[in-house]
Amino acid sequence: MNEAIREVLSEAGAPPLPEPLAGCIVDSHTHLDTVQDIVGIEPAISLAAAREVGGTRIAQIGGDVEGSEFAEELARTHKNVIAAVAIHPNDAARLGRTTIGEALKRIDELASVGNHVRAIGETGIDHFGTTDADGQALQREVFAAHIAMAHAHGLTLAIHMRDAHNGGESGGSSSGRQAHDDVVDVLNAEGWPDRVIMHCYSGDADLAWICLNHGAYLSFSGTITFNSAGPQRDALAITPNNRILVETDAPFLTPVPCRGKRNGPYLLPHTARFVAEQRGWDEVHACQQLTDNAFAAYGGAW
Repeated sequence: MNEAIREVLSEAGAPPLPEPLAGCIVDSHTHLDTVQDIVGIEPAISLAAAREVGGTRIAQIGGDVEGSEFAEELARTHKNVIAAVAIHPNDAARLGRTTIGEALKRIDELASVGNHVRAIGETGIDHFGTTDADGQALQREVFAAHIAMAHAHGLTLAIHMRDAHNGGESGGSSSGRQAHDDVVDVLNAEGWPDRVIMHCYSGDADLAWICLNHGAYLSFSGTITFNSAGPQRDALAITPNNRILVETDAPFLTPVPCRGKRNGPYLLPHTARFVAEQRGWDEVHACQQLTDNAFAAYGGAW
């Protein structure tokens, strides 16, 4: 199987398999459907490649109705996968007010189909992909609706935050944090769910304190390995051991040393090892801690 996977990765122009981790780990946020669309690697191969290096479980994240239905089906048919369902903020803005209602109705239906659907997400506010005032206002309304779903179904809330100054692949500064501010404002107004994940955490230590004080988990992607990610490393330094998650957000945000190529769940060891080094953890402890955290963040083991 290992050689077959290596051949598929090579043919797709994807980075090679890293050295296997010393334990098992969870990719807390990934998009296998998008990996297939962009990279050409089928979900079954993505899952098999991740297993080769210790990535035994993933959270498949939806961003529109089609993607959420895919996530639900993948999780229903694979015991090592859980699903999150939602309308991504940029998709919410593109749908507009005339059609967003039907989309949210379908997400609410998917949220109640079974224990393999563990989260509402990814949802939130994105000022990079949506710049007009009407679109941003609709994002806030849809985010509030998703928060209500998380409360109603007792699910985790997986949050996307992206400021106008930050394309998502750099650390950015603490200035111009309007999207982050809007996310916190809406959460404060609607009530923070019991379990909240700040996906691909891109804020600084000040924002981290706000999120952590509400019991949120901070999920670090490959961007934490970038030289420009000083603010995110400051946030990692103050995050309690039991509130740290790691993710790929594949096929995006590929970690060093593979930055510049497309990402996959099998590349999570690079991020996990970097986080472990920052925290002073040995690899066995890191795998156990990060797995325990993912189980807690998503409401139990799978």
